Amino acid sequence: MNKAFVKESDQDDEDDGIEGTEVALPSGTKNYITKYGYAALREELVHLVNTERPDVVQIVSWAAANGDRSENGDYLYGKKRLREIDRRIRFLTKRLEIAEVVDPSTQPNKDQVFLGATAVYIDKAGEEHTVTIVGVDEAEPLQGKISWISPVARALIKGREGDTVSLRTPSGMDELEILEINYPDE
Repeated sequence: MNKAFVKESDQDDEDDGIEGTEVALPSGTKNYITKYGYAALREELVHLVNTERPDVVQIVSWAAANGDRSENGDYLYGKKRLREIDRRIRFLTKRLEIAEVVDPSTQPNKDQVFLGATAVYIDKAGEEHTVTIVGVDEAEPLQGKISWISPVARALIKGREGDTVSLRTPSGMDELEILEINYPDE
Protein backbone atom coordinates (compact mmCIF):
# COMPACT_ATOMS: atom_id res chain seq x y z
CA MET A 1 0.00 0.00 0.00
CA ASN A 2 1.26 3.46 -0.85
CA LYS A 3 2.53 5.45 2.13
CA ALA A 4 0.34 8.38 1.08
CA PHE A 5 -2.72 6.39 2.22
CA VAL A 6 -1.32 5.25 5.54
CA LYS A 7 -1.57 7.43 8.64
CA GLU A 8 1.96 7.11 9.96
CA SER A 9 4.16 9.65 11.62
CA ASP A 10 7.90 9.47 12.04
CA GLN A 11 7.78 12.28 14.61
CA ASP A 12 7.65 11.82 18.37
CA ASP A 13 4.10 12.09 19.63
CA GLU A 14 4.80 14.52 22.48
CA ASP A 15 1.11 14.92 23.28
CA ASP A 16 0.37 11.21 23.68
CA GLY A 17 -0.13 11.75 27.38
CA ILE A 18 1.68 10.84 30.54
CA GLU A 19 3.32 7.47 31.04
CA GLY A 20 0.96 6.54 33.84
CA THR A 21 3.30 6.59 36.82
CA GLU A 22 4.45 10.14 36.23
CA VAL A 23 3.00 12.65 38.67
CA ALA A 24 3.36 16.39 38.32
CA LEU A 25 4.99 18.12 41.25
CA PRO A 26 3.09 20.96 42.91
CA SER A 27 4.42 24.25 41.59
CA GLY A 28 7.20 25.73 43.67
CA THR A 29 8.11 22.47 45.40
CA LYS A 30 11.28 20.46 45.16
CA ASN A 31 11.40 16.88 43.89
CA TYR A 32 12.25 15.23 47.20
CA ILE A 33 13.18 11.58 46.83
CA THR A 34 14.80 8.99 49.07
CA LYS A 35 18.27 7.74 48.20
CA TYR A 36 16.71 4.33 47.47
CA GLY A 37 14.19 5.84 45.06
CA TYR A 38 16.91 7.86 43.35
CA ALA A 39 19.01 4.72 42.89
CA ALA A 40 16.01 2.86 41.42
CA LEU A 41 15.27 5.64 38.91
CA ARG A 42 18.95 5.87 37.99
CA GLU A 43 19.09 2.09 37.48
CA GLU A 44 16.02 2.23 35.22
CA LEU A 45 17.57 5.04 33.15
CA VAL A 46 20.85 3.14 32.73
CA HIS A 47 18.95 -0.02 31.71
CA LEU A 48 16.90 1.88 29.12
CA VAL A 49 19.92 3.65 27.63
CA ASN A 50 22.39 0.76 27.68
CA THR A 51 20.21 -2.29 27.10
CA GLU A 52 16.61 -1.80 26.02
CA ARG A 53 17.04 1.08 23.54
CA PRO A 54 19.96 -0.52 21.64
CA ASP A 55 17.99 -3.79 21.38
CA VAL A 56 14.94 -2.01 19.93
CA VAL A 57 17.11 0.05 17.55
CA GLN A 58 18.63 -3.20 16.24
CA ILE A 59 15.17 -4.70 15.66
CA VAL A 60 13.94 -1.55 13.89
CA SER A 61 17.03 -1.50 11.66
CA TRP A 62 16.54 -5.15 10.76
CA ALA A 63 12.83 -4.60 10.07
CA ALA A 64 13.51 -1.50 7.95
CA ALA A 65 15.90 -3.50 5.79
CA ASN A 66 13.11 -5.98 5.02
CA GLY A 67 11.40 -3.60 2.64
CA ASP A 68 7.85 -2.24 2.77
CA ARG A 69 7.58 -0.45 6.11
CA SER A 70 3.85 0.32 5.92
CA GLU A 71 2.84 -3.28 6.62
CA ASN A 72 5.87 -4.32 8.64
CA GLY A 73 4.68 -5.03 12.18
CA ASP A 74 8.19 -5.32 13.61
CA TYR A 75 9.09 -1.93 12.17
CA LEU A 76 5.88 -0.16 13.25
CA TYR A 77 5.87 -1.64 16.76
CA GLY A 78 9.61 -1.02 17.11
CA LYS A 79 9.25 2.66 16.16
CA LYS A 80 6.40 3.07 18.63
CA ARG A 81 8.38 1.32 21.39
CA LEU A 82 11.41 3.50 20.58
CA ARG A 83 9.30 6.65 21.04
CA GLU A 84 8.05 5.32 24.40
CA ILE A 85 11.60 4.54 25.54
CA ASP A 86 12.89 7.94 24.44
CA ARG A 87 10.00 9.69 26.22
CA ARG A 88 10.75 7.75 29.43
CA ILE A 89 14.48 8.53 29.14
CA ARG A 90 13.71 12.26 28.81
CA PHE A 91 11.36 12.11 31.80
CA LEU A 92 13.84 10.22 34.00
CA THR A 93 16.70 12.53 33.02
CA LYS A 94 14.68 15.63 33.92
CA ARG A 95 13.43 14.17 37.21
CA LEU A 96 16.90 13.03 38.28
CA GLU A 97 18.36 16.46 37.45
CA ILE A 98 15.93 18.24 39.78
CA ALA A 99 15.88 15.58 42.51
CA GLU A 100 16.63 16.55 46.10
CA VAL A 101 17.96 13.30 47.57
CA VAL A 102 17.09 12.63 51.21
CA ASP A 103 18.79 9.87 53.18
CA PRO A 104 16.20 8.76 55.76
CA SER A 105 18.79 6.87 57.81
CA THR A 106 20.49 10.17 58.70
CA GLN A 107 17.28 11.86 59.93
CA PRO A 108 18.16 13.55 63.23
CA ASN A 109 14.54 13.66 64.52
CA LYS A 110 13.73 9.96 64.41
CA ASP A 111 10.81 10.51 66.78
CA GLN A 112 8.92 12.47 64.08
CA VAL A 113 7.49 11.44 60.71
CA PHE A 114 9.46 12.82 57.75
CA LEU A 115 10.34 11.64 54.25
CA GLY A 116 11.62 8.06 54.40
CA ALA A 117 9.85 7.18 57.64
CA THR A 118 7.64 4.14 58.00
CA ALA A 119 4.65 5.02 60.16
CA VAL A 120 2.10 2.71 61.72
CA TYR A 121 -1.20 4.42 62.48
CA ILE A 122 -4.75 3.53 63.36
CA ASP A 123 -7.76 5.33 61.88
CA LYS A 124 -11.04 6.13 63.65
CA ALA A 125 -12.55 2.89 62.27
CA GLY A 126 -9.90 0.99 64.25
CA GLU A 127 -7.98 -0.24 61.20
CA GLU A 128 -4.19 -0.33 61.47
CA HIS A 129 -2.15 0.88 58.49
CA THR A 130 1.57 0.87 57.77
CA VAL A 131 2.90 3.39 55.25
CA THR A 132 6.31 4.61 54.16
CA ILE A 133 6.59 8.26 53.13
CA VAL A 134 8.54 8.45 49.84
CA GLY A 135 9.11 10.76 46.88
CA VAL A 136 6.50 11.35 44.18
CA ASP A 137 8.34 9.18 41.64
CA GLU A 138 8.74 6.20 43.96
CA ALA A 139 5.20 6.02 45.37
CA GLU A 140 3.46 2.63 45.19
CA PRO A 141 0.30 2.93 47.29
CA LEU A 142 -0.62 -0.75 46.99
CA GLN A 143 2.76 -1.62 48.57
CA GLY A 144 2.31 0.96 51.33
CA LYS A 145 4.66 3.55 49.81
CA ILE A 146 2.85 6.89 49.69
CA SER A 147 4.05 10.17 48.24
CA TRP A 148 5.00 12.95 50.63
CA ILE A 149 2.41 15.16 48.89
CA SER A 150 -0.48 12.74 49.51
CA PRO A 151 -3.13 13.81 52.03
CA VAL A 152 -2.28 10.99 54.47
CA ALA A 153 1.45 11.79 54.35
CA ARG A 154 0.81 15.50 54.83
CA ALA A 155 -1.31 14.70 57.89
CA LEU A 156 1.37 12.40 59.35
CA ILE A 157 4.45 14.54 58.62
CA LYS A 158 5.95 16.08 61.78
CA GLY A 159 3.73 13.87 63.94
CA ARG A 160 5.21 11.86 66.82
CA GLU A 161 4.35 8.48 68.31
CA GLY A 162 1.15 8.82 70.32
CA ASP A 163 0.01 11.95 68.43
CA THR A 164 -3.45 12.10 66.91
CA VAL A 165 -3.56 14.00 63.63
CA SER A 166 -6.51 15.12 61.52
CA LEU A 167 -7.06 14.03 57.94
CA ARG A 168 -9.69 15.63 55.74
CA THR A 169 -11.39 12.96 53.60
CA PRO A 170 -14.30 13.17 51.15
CA SER A 171 -16.54 11.70 53.86
CA GLY A 172 -15.41 14.19 56.52
CA MET A 173 -12.64 14.48 59.05
CA ASP A 174 -10.74 11.38 60.18
CA GLU A 175 -8.46 11.07 63.18
CA LEU A 176 -5.24 9.10 62.80
CA GLU A 177 -3.31 7.97 65.86
CA ILE A 178 0.40 7.41 65.20
CA LEU A 179 1.45 4.18 66.91
CA GLU A 180 5.02 3.70 65.68
CA ILE A 181 7.71 5.45 63.60
CA ASN A 182 10.70 3.69 62.06
CA TYR A 183 13.56 4.80 59.85
CA PRO A 184 15.80 2.47 57.82
CA ASP A 185 19.26 1.70 59.16
CA GLU A 186 22.35 2.21 57.01
